[in-house]
Amino acid sequence: MKKLLVLFVMLIGCTPMITGCTTPTKLQSPTSPSESTAGSPGWILVNPPNPNNDLSAIWGTSSSDVFAVGGLGTILHYNGKTWSNMSSGGTNWFYAVWGSSSSDVFVVGTDGTILHYNGQEWSNMTSGSSDLLCGVWGSSSSDVFAVGKDGIILHYNGKAWSNIYSGGNNWFYGVWGSSSSDVFIVGNNGIILHYDGKQWTNMPAGGTDLLYAVWGSSASNVFVVGEESVGNGGIIMHYDGKAWTNTSTANALECVYGNTASDIFSVGFGGTILHYDGGTWTTMAGGMTNDLSGVWEGEGSSSPVFVVGTEVAPLQ
Repeated sequence: MKKLLVLFVMLIGCTPMITGCTTPTKLQSPTSPSESTAGSPGWILVNPPNPNNDLSAIWGTSSSDVFAVGGLGTILHYNGKTWSNMSSGGTNWFYAVWGSSSSDVFVVGTDGTILHYNGQEWSNMTSGSSDLLCGVWGSSSSDVFAVGKDGIILHYNGKAWSNIYSGGNNWFYGVWGSSSSDVFIVGNNGIILHYDGKQWTNMPAGGTDLLYAVWGSSASNVFVVGEESVGNGGIIMHYDGKAWTNTSTANALECVYGNTASDIFSVGFGGTILHYDGGTWTTMAGGMTNDLSGVWEGEGSSSPVFVVGTEVAPLQ
């Protein structure tokens, strides 16, 4: 059974709360997915270092090597027992973290900031951009994508970053791929871009929703989550390799992550925590009502699941 952990601090949020984007409001619990929560494992509230700083994203290589990032240059590291502060050398806001190994980790944030961790220390990279960066993902240490404001896509080839795409006034919030020739980027106005290793194309997903995050277990099992453009509800989109299908939720969703096709989590507004078992999305009783912005889980059935979100006391 997985250990479920909630790492709470005062949080402005993930991509949807970035200045210039839609500011979320507190909503009710999801109603479209199954409401069954009986027998769900309990969530454990974790008190991190410097709780007055904001967190926005979380990622790790294993359950004993986890990174959480956020406001005022905050980078935290978990070694399997305790959380500790890491020196980022600045006060920029960080919105996403990803790595290819424990000694090759990237963080992106405001003013085009990209930091790299070599296993010993964090250092600034030259991004060539001053745009706010919202998401980062790569297929290897020499194939990394960063996305953000004004539809910017930066690419790192292992030596330098270069600007490879500009989407005008659009925002790109999330990026993920199954390989270097199968990359998805999501953003506002229902945008889903796909990269086949040669060129970027718009996918005919339809709609004008705000799409905040993307993750998949394979090229034919991809999930996108976000906020519906009409009303205040959320959306889960699924791609089976041929077409996209949509499921509505009462709350907007900010992040999605899993380790297998039958073990996927999504979190969002109003303390929403959803779990997908390969067939059904189920609401989990997390015991909180504030917004959740990031989720990451380790591999294996006994590995913990980490969630970050706004400061909140468990429900009585």
